[in-house]
Parts: sequence; C-alpha cells; structure tokens
Amino acid sequence: MAASRYRRFLKLCEEWPVDETKRGRDLGAYLRQRVAQAFREGENTQYPRPRDTSFSGLSLEEYKLILSTDTLEELKEIDKGMWKKLQEKFALKGPEEDHKA
Repeated sequence: MAASRYRRFLKLCEEWPVDETKRGRDLGAYLRQRVAQAFREGENTQYPRPRDTSFSGLSLEEYKLILSTDTLEELKEIDKGMWKKLQEKFALKGPEEDHKA
C-alpha cells in the first residue's frame, strides 16, 4: 500500500513543476518537501494512519452530524435572506389558519 502511494506521489511531483518565481510559497516545492518527510525510507516506508479522518480533519461522527437532515434544514433557514423571512412571517393567512389558532 505505501509503495503504490509513494509511486503516485512521485509521479505527482514529476508532473507538478516548481515555479522559481514563488519562492517559499510554491505548491510544487511544498509537495516535494512533504513527500520527502512522509516517505523517508522511500517505498519501504510504513504508513500508519494516526486516526480515522479525512482531508478536512473531521471524523465520521462529525460528518454525520453536519450532513443530518436537521442540520441541513437549519442551514437552509440561515441562508434565507431577511426579506424572505419577513415575507413568510407576515404573509396573509388563509381563513382556515385563523381558526386553528
């Protein structure tokens, strides 16, 4: 697993050129540095995952919470503009709604 990952990172480094005009902030140079740090022993490097996370650093439980229907509904409500909220609040009610109250 680590060997194939190492080879893919090497291929990425080969295809991503270093831009000398961006010293200290070039993505190509940063990738090479990180690959060298992560794979100090080349293809023989053991690559244990320190924990179960994704690129964002969130756990599975956090993703489930964020993507839950309740949370998405709350986000939809937050995204509504002030004008839309006022319209909904003061919209004319039908006669059947007045009797329910």
